[in-house]
Amino acid sequence: MSKQYHFIAIGGAVMHNLALSMVEKGHKVTGSDDEIYEPSKSRLFKAGILPEQKGWFPEKIHQNLDGIILGMHARIDNPELIKAKELGIPVYSFPEFIYNQSKDKKRVVISGSHGKTTITSMILHVLKYHYKDFDYLVGAQIEGFDLMVKLSDAPVIIIEGDEYLTSPLDRRPKFFHYHHHILLMSGIAWDHFNVFPTFENYKDQFSQLVDMTPKGGTFIYCKTDPHVKELGENCSLDGVRLIPYQAHPYEIEEGKTYLKTSDEKVPVTIFGDHNLQNLQGALEVCKSLGLDEKDFYQAIQSFKGAAKRQEILAMSKDAILFRDFAHAPSKLKATVEAVKTQFPERRLIAVQELHTYSSLNKNFVHNYANTFDQADVAVIYLNPKAVSLKKLELMDEETLQNAFQRNDLMLFTEIGKLKNFLESQDYKQTNLLLMSSGNYDDMDLSLLQSKINKKS
Repeated sequence: MSKQYHFIAIGGAVMHNLALSMVEKGHKVTGSDDEIYEPSKSRLFKAGILPEQKGWFPEKIHQNLDGIILGMHARIDNPELIKAKELGIPVYSFPEFIYNQSKDKKRVVISGSHGKTTITSMILHVLKYHYKDFDYLVGAQIEGFDLMVKLSDAPVIIIEGDEYLTSPLDRRPKFFHYHHHILLMSGIAWDHFNVFPTFENYKDQFSQLVDMTPKGGTFIYCKTDPHVKELGENCSLDGVRLIPYQAHPYEIEEGKTYLKTSDEKVPVTIFGDHNLQNLQGALEVCKSLGLDEKDFYQAIQSFKGAAKRQEILAMSKDAILFRDFAHAPSKLKATVEAVKTQFPERRLIAVQELHTYSSLNKNFVHNYANTFDQADVAVIYLNPKAVSLKKLELMDEETLQNAFQRNDLMLFTEIGKLKNFLESQDYKQTNLLLMSSGNYDDMDLSLLQSKINKKS
């Protein structure tokens, strides 16, 4: 039966995907936002649900609505939210709505400070390859999937479980709302410094999540992460199946990674110890859903990775330009080590744009100590505008050198100077790794790409 929903803050990456999914399902959707950027804008326009004007309009809220979906971007004093409460219309946060639509499904939640999107993407790729019927929620646009959210009549849903806050009305982590049957946990490394003020407080969120595993449920945990291992080994929940995992056995031959299985060597396009951990976690989830190991190996060979995760932007016989989403200390360290291990004979220029509130905060930045150790050239980019918007102090080169424990670390605060520096480098036997959850001020990479591509 068709229903009518209104989205407050419809322009967000995941919010607009959910709105599009609801339209696809045959529901009537309206929405509002004070700012909508691409690609959300074009996609909402194409679906016929782009708000005519920017801003908030209480008159859009009426008794015929079946529910309001409230985005994290909206404030608690939002006039549309106030009107919805006055009229007694049900208000759902994003995760509450996902659960509301998935009550009758088997729910798989992928959690952890790192690797969530990659593990979720791997599972989706394998299930799709074998024509399985499933719904999903994933935190990035991935190849072969039009939307980041799908809600249908499928019997199972794969959910990337984010620990960040639910909504302006609910300051708990999103992953508490999904009520999982199968839980995977990849690792715990302090993130969201502005929300979880201490590591103990952050870690406790994951402990509470494990405790929500029901009788007959499954907890799949990475035993090479000491904090997750502790949660797994101390888990005494009645009737819960515990499955520890570590990196899938593999070998590297001439810059290519092969999985070592009992039958054969299986080539894969992803690499690095952390990604082979992710792969093993995905394998354990697929097995828990009834898929055969051989079917997993057959499908995973064509998995190219999630967007902006070890993404290759240019390549020649002895140089690669990678872009990666790495934006927290554990992710930076793992990505740098993965590229260096895969190509040990090549020089590695590693560039990190510090972009999140945590990473730009000088009280947190010491958590990045030794994360650049495997890079031959270590570079930091800081956008002064991003720093001032977060009302933080711009750190200098010496502060960052001390924090990263790297005396030769270079700092750039002007995108033009960073661009000139990178374009002046010799890329013979050299890989360039650009890491950030930001966009390097939309730096034009075309000259760098052509410089590396022409070498082939």
